[in-house]
Amino acid sequence: MPSPAPVILPAHTGQLPAHAPLAVAVRDGLAESVHYGSVIATDHDGGTLLSAGDPLAPFYPRSSLKPLQAVAMVRAGLELPADLLALTAASHSGSAAHVNGSRRILELHGLTPDALENSLDLPYGVAEREEWLRNGGIATRLTQNCSGKHASMAAICVINGWPVKGYLDPGHPLQQLVAATVADLTGEQPFGVSTDGCGTPLFALTLRGMATAFGKIAKAAADAGTEAPTAEAAVGLAMRHHPEMVAGERRDVTELMRLAPGMVAKDGFEGVQLAGLPDGRAVAVKISDGGDRARMPVTVRALEALDVDTSVLAPIATTPVLGGGRNVGAFQALDFLNPSVTK
Repeated sequence: MPSPAPVILPAHTGQLPAHAPLAVAVRDGLAESVHYGSVIATDHDGGTLLSAGDPLAPFYPRSSLKPLQAVAMVRAGLELPADLLALTAASHSGSAAHVNGSRRILELHGLTPDALENSLDLPYGVAEREEWLRNGGIATRLTQNCSGKHASMAAICVINGWPVKGYLDPGHPLQQLVAATVADLTGEQPFGVSTDGCGTPLFALTLRGMATAFGKIAKAAADAGTEAPTAEAAVGLAMRHHPEMVAGERRDVTELMRLAPGMVAKDGFEGVQLAGLPDGRAVAVKISDGGDRARMPVTVRALEALDVDTSVLAPIATTPVLGGGRNVGAFQALDFLNPSVTK
C-alpha cells in the first residue's frame, strides 16, 4: 500500500497557524462541532485592540480583497453610479439586478461580455441559481459572482488606454496598480501571491493588515463631506448605500450592513469576514477549516467586545441546532477572548 502524500507546510514559518477555538455547535448540552480560527480588532491606526488565535499568520483574503481592488480602480479614474460601484466590490448572488448591473458596466464603456476573463459559473445564490436553471440558464461569466469586479476591470482598461485582453496578468498595469493599492491600504507587502478562483491575482496578507484597510475605507466613508470623496470614501459609501449589491437578499453580509448602518463589510471564501466601523476600528476573522457558518457569529462577538451595540445583530449572531424539527441547541461564538480559551 503506497504511503500517503506528505503534508506541505506553509513556507513562511514551517508550521501551521496557531488558531484558537472560536465557535461551537451545541446539541443538547454536548459540544458537537468546534470551529477554530483567528480574529483581530484594530483601531483607526491599525493598532491591535483585541485578538485571538494567530492573526499575524499570512492568509489569502479571497473576495474580501474586492473593496481594495475597487479603491484601486476608482483611483485610476473609474466613475460609476453608486450601485454599480458596490457591485464592483461584490461577491453577488447572481440576481437579475446583479447580472444586468455587470452588463451595464460593460455597456457604459463600449464593451460586451466577451471582454470578461473571469471563470464560468452559475449564480452563487441558491434561489438565484435555481431560478436561472429553471429558465434554461447555463454557467456564464456574467452570472459568476465576481462579474461586477471583472466588468469594472475591463472598463478601467478602456478608460486608461490599457489592453483589455490579458487584464488578469500580474504584469498588466491594472494588476500592478491593484498590488500597490493593496500595499498602501494594508501597510503590508504580500507574503505570497496566488490566483483567486475567478482568475485575479491574490495576495497573502495578515488579518491585521486587512482590518487596517477596512478601517480606512469605513472611516473615509463616514468622514466624507460634500466635496468629491476620496476613492476609499466612494467605495465605502457605495457599499453602505447598496448592501444588496455587495451580496444579495438572504445573505448575511447584506444583512450586517443593513442592521448596522455605517459599517462596511465583506466576506470571502474559506471562512473570511471583514467589518469596518465608522470610527476606523475594524474586525477581521479567518475560520481555519474554511467553514462558512462560523465567520458571522465570531464577527458579532468581536464587535460586542468592542462595545458595539450588537443587539440589532441577533438574527445573524447565532443559529439554532435542530432535532426532529425542534430546537435542541445552538451554533454560537465561544468566549474566545477569555485567556483560558485562547491558550
